Amino acid sequence: MSVDPAFHALLEDPRMALREPPAHLSIDVLRQAANAFMGASKGPDVAEVEDIAVDANFGVLPVRLYRPALAPQLPLILFIHGGGFVFGSIATHDAMCRSLACHSGAIVASVEYRHAPEVRFPEPLSDCVSALSALVARSQQLGIEIGKVAIVGDSAGGQLAIATALATADSGPQLTHLGLLYPLLDPQCNSDSSCDYAEGFMLTRSFLRWCWGLYGAPAADPAHPLFDLAQADLASLPSATIITAEYDPLRDEGEAFAARLADAGKSVTSHRFPGMIHGFAGFPHLTPRADEAIMEIGCACKGAFETQSQFQIKSQE
Repeated sequence: MSVDPAFHALLEDPRMALREPPAHLSIDVLRQAANAFMGASKGPDVAEVEDIAVDANFGVLPVRLYRPALAPQLPLILFIHGGGFVFGSIATHDAMCRSLACHSGAIVASVEYRHAPEVRFPEPLSDCVSALSALVARSQQLGIEIGKVAIVGDSAGGQLAIATALATADSGPQLTHLGLLYPLLDPQCNSDSSCDYAEGFMLTRSFLRWCWGLYGAPAADPAHPLFDLAQADLASLPSATIITAEYDPLRDEGEAFAARLADAGKSVTSHRFPGMIHGFAGFPHLTPRADEAIMEIGCACKGAFETQSQFQIKSQE
């Protein structure tokens, strides 16, 4: 099908196209504009929203907790926001996290990791790993059911979600599920969809290359398996749900990753949303498909948590 009419006005406005910015524009100015756009949506009410700080290698990280119910213990979803490793924040993804908490029945912990170019790989990843470790360490205090932990991320947050799962495979909690919304995975930006939809669909190939350059340069090893996930061994990953969009430069890399997970023997669901563009799950004010995508991820996490409960009961018998 063609691009959903809900996005026609957005795509016809040249100011909305994400391209490599001119050198004279400061990162702060770019962030202000991008974050205002990404944070325009409002999410549903939840039982409680709490801002906390957790310890990290460099100091403390802000984390926002969304509780769908005031229960003694709930599962945990670590949420890692998108924004090309450069933009985004807890505030820009507030609506998405509220919706995810409602659909999953889990505490959603949104982490304010540091961004490129001020810090580069692997520092943002280290922040996400630190946040997960700190939340698990405080599980009793925060009411987290420690045997039920998932990670969800959108776009660049999807890359960090996978990398966090891989980096904590030996030392962190056993993860129950991985939820990915149109993940940013290919530093080379060479997939068919990256070329086919390089222009005209808001997210452009030039912008993607710019983002990868800021995240990776100058010190990153381009073949590091937590930077270029094509080099990673996926054996330690849990089951996964991957959402892609038909008219998204990132579509093929997300679907290729789903195929790799299946080849590794993992249970994986991959769902391409027809007519959608990159970032559509963050536009509930434009399309009902946004909440459908979050509901699919949330329900998949909820189902995985319930299966884990049944497994634990069986193990105790």
